[in-house]
Amino acid sequence: MKRGNWKIRIFIGLAIVAFAFIKKCSNTEENPYTGREQHITMTSDQEIAIGLQSAPGMAQQHGGLYPDEKLQTFVKKVGNRLVNNSIAKDTPYHYDFHLLADDQTINAFALPGGQCFITYALFSQLNEAQLAGVMGHEIGHVIGRHSAERIADSQTWQTATMGATVGAGDMGSIMGSIGQNTLLKNGRNDELESDELGVLFMIKAGYDPYEMIKVMEILKAAGGPNRVPEFQSTHPDPANRIEKIKAAIEKYQE
Repeated sequence: MKRGNWKIRIFIGLAIVAFAFIKKCSNTEENPYTGREQHITMTSDQEIAIGLQSAPGMAQQHGGLYPDEKLQTFVKKVGNRLVNNSIAKDTPYHYDFHLLADDQTINAFALPGGQCFITYALFSQLNEAQLAGVMGHEIGHVIGRHSAERIADSQTWQTATMGATVGAGDMGSIMGSIGQNTLLKNGRNDELESDELGVLFMIKAGYDPYEMIKVMEILKAAGGPNRVPEFQSTHPDPANRIEKIKAAIEKYQE
């Protein structure tokens, strides 16, 4: 490659990388419900639309909805109790709560905009207060706009990686690796923020927040002795989450 062309590639690559991070800074806003500064590139209406469009496919991946209307109604009742007694009711999101048929995978998750799910495998091990803890945690993900933040971060790293690839060949893969590690770290923080919000929602709705600790113990037992180390996981270790939950209980309990 001619030296002049090499310089041009470096310049273009650096310009693309700079553009990615300037754009990120310009799209930073304060979350009105958590007070945290976030990089967001979509509106709440777009989050709701993404969640509604994705919900059927996500349910299908877990065997569809659990075929018991009484249990579905129970899950919705607990979820709505949390929403109606917390700041969630003041948000623009459309909350709905679903019990999935999957009886093998212990899991719960939320889509952007308010669609919350729990598998029967996890649900079957919980009492009502523990279910409230899980659903409160998922509502926390929605209010925290964690999916929207991850999407925006992913877009930034895609642009930066493209710039690094143009400017320095193999540096693109390095930038991609840095981006993945950053998203991984933020994902853990999302979980901890949602745990704290879940504790707050439980207290506001009249549930015993210490039941959230028992949920962590259930998750820890489900992980077994071969659990992936925390630094390799998108979720903090349950033992570390318990300490944070205890601190949140002391913070919010009157």
